[in-house]
Amino acid sequence: MVIFGAGGDLTRRQLIPSLYELATKGMLPTPFAVVAFSRGDRDDDLFRELMRPGVEEECALREGSWRELASAMYYVAGDFGSADDFATLAARVREVREERGIPDNVFFHMAAPPSFFETIVRGLDGSGLARSTDGWRRIVIEKPFGEDRASAEELDREVRAVFEEKQVYRIDHYLGKETVQNMLVFRFANPGFEPIWNRNFVDHVQITAAEDVGVGTRGAFYERTGIVRDMVQNHLLQLLCLTAIEPPVGFEADSVRAETVKVLDGLAVTPFDPKEDAVRGQYGPGTVDGVKVAGYREEVEAASTTPTFAAVRLTLDNWRWAGVPFYLRTGKRLHQKRTQVTVHFRPTPHFMFPGMKREDLGANVLAFRLQPEEGIIHRFLAKRPGPEVSLTPVTMDFAYADAFGVKEPPRAYAWLLMDVMQGDQHLFARADWIEKAWSLVDPLVDHWADTPPEDFPNYAAGTRGPDAAEELLARDGRRWSEL
Repeated sequence: MVIFGAGGDLTRRQLIPSLYELATKGMLPTPFAVVAFSRGDRDDDLFRELMRPGVEEECALREGSWRELASAMYYVAGDFGSADDFATLAARVREVREERGIPDNVFFHMAAPPSFFETIVRGLDGSGLARSTDGWRRIVIEKPFGEDRASAEELDREVRAVFEEKQVYRIDHYLGKETVQNMLVFRFANPGFEPIWNRNFVDHVQITAAEDVGVGTRGAFYERTGIVRDMVQNHLLQLLCLTAIEPPVGFEADSVRAETVKVLDGLAVTPFDPKEDAVRGQYGPGTVDGVKVAGYREEVEAASTTPTFAAVRLTLDNWRWAGVPFYLRTGKRLHQKRTQVTVHFRPTPHFMFPGMKREDLGANVLAFRLQPEEGIIHRFLAKRPGPEVSLTPVTMDFAYADAFGVKEPPRAYAWLLMDVMQGDQHLFARADWIEKAWSLVDPLVDHWADTPPEDFPNYAAGTRGPDAAEELLARDGRRWSEL
């Protein structure tokens, strides 16, 4: 594994801890090695020393396991634009392979800022690292893959000039979460749910990715990116696709990914109206968990109009989902952290129980909770004990930790890295998916850029977001689910 940009947070907090987790489970290939490439005058020992605190923070570190992984970690200092430095990297990779007896199988992980992606690909091509006559090469590209459709297409042309599509892994760590994959198992392995997974029984679907943290040290990145590029174009649209997907012919990567592209095709039939179907927000000062926190403009620029909250109403024009709205919302500095897909079912056509109003009891709801406390929750009506027929909502709660005795689900990155090593592209986006996703959100990004908001900040940190988000659903006679 060759990591570009190995001096950053992603390597320290995600990639190395994920490799450590795989190592402790005996799931790393043997032999194996990591070669880190980044600016910064470090040697192997210093790099290992710098990576250890990240593993201690994220995992229960065992000294022997850490020493074994650390001994397989190497460092090369260099500049992404230097052909000489890439030649040095290529020589070091060959040296490590020969020293450890590793076959000529290499994957490259782009943990560098997106502005360097094309430069790194050219460096891999020029140095010969991208080619092998008796092994494989794969490349992992972190989001965002481009900043709009045009730049995504340009980046894809650069990547595809060196690597074939089957070698490219566009990673979205949300798709490595256990409950995301359980969504497919839930629908397609249990015959009781797929027959009602359509417009005849589903009233609407809500997809939420709420964060209680602010932008922190990522202010400069966030000013360039914003909430739509950071969350909607990738994470939320991926979750929508996995919720609305048609049954694939088989559980092969090509079949699954082809069906997710068809979902985007259905969304594009009737483009949403950015004026009517989308709401934006930016957090101001407030209180989170009893602690006073600053507003977004105090963390970046005083006059910033960058949204930190977005809610969007989408419709899917196909046979299964015609007329069923999908509501997406995501934001920073909300009252709690929660990522959840909630399916709201239609009420019964005839409510036979006297003395009660069906609307007062709430709808049947099925929720897939991705974080925290991964699990699946089903809310339905039951009779309260007693002589009278009195109905009350109850829940059946499948908690991942309780069902499988696992306090913390496996790290999403760990499974995705293992998929890369095994050549499994199930949970990685195809180029056409990326381009279609950008084509859906580009009009929203452009509209918001052309019409600066006059009411920012419009929600306090530690609240549920702007009032306009509630009004978006209220116009349809609906409301957001409680998190």
